[in-house]
Amino acid sequence: MSVKYKDIYQRSIKDSEEFWSEVAKDIFWYKKPTKILDSSNPPFYKWFSDGVTNTCYNAIDLHVKNGKGEKIAIIYDSPITNSKKKITYSELKDLVATFAGALKNQGISKGDRVIIYMPMIPEAVIGMLACGRIGAVHSVVFGGFAPNELASRIDDSKAKIILSASCGYEPGKTIEYKPLLKKAIELAKHKPEKCIIY
Repeated sequence: MSVKYKDIYQRSIKDSEEFWSEVAKDIFWYKKPTKILDSSNPPFYKWFSDGVTNTCYNAIDLHVKNGKGEKIAIIYDSPITNSKKKITYSELKDLVATFAGALKNQGISKGDRVIIYMPMIPEAVIGMLACGRIGAVHSVVFGGFAPNELASRIDDSKAKIILSASCGYEPGKTIEYKPLLKKAIELAKHKPEKCIIY
């Protein structure tokens, strides 16, 4: 018997605490939560507040541990650059661990904010997962945003570092990211410590 999306969605709305309690059984926890929803301070609800997990571990390492390391984790297919690439979970784990180490070497640690201002390339995903691996908070900003828009996100997040690229490709044109990024940092009141450019 197949379960329909609509039924699952309705259950998540009608009995959200029980629904998410069941869903939580499907992920790895370093410390399983004893409380699913803390609604003691509305509207500031907290889910799984006493649980400890890691999204990167659940997204990559768990698959490798369960014998799926040679399965494809990412299929990159860019019609703009005619680039195609497949990355296995094992390969992704190595790439993410290496970049997580690079972030730590640049002074990024748990709770630090990182802006990811990149085109849609595998390295953007690697950056997101690397942040998750070390407990840094990432904020993805659409690549090619105007400097004033990026500056407001820099100020809002108080990012310690920005991950970016030299450029991005869109149909019929190249978007030069570095001048946009430079102008955004000039406009921002908060100044990130560093930028890492792909």
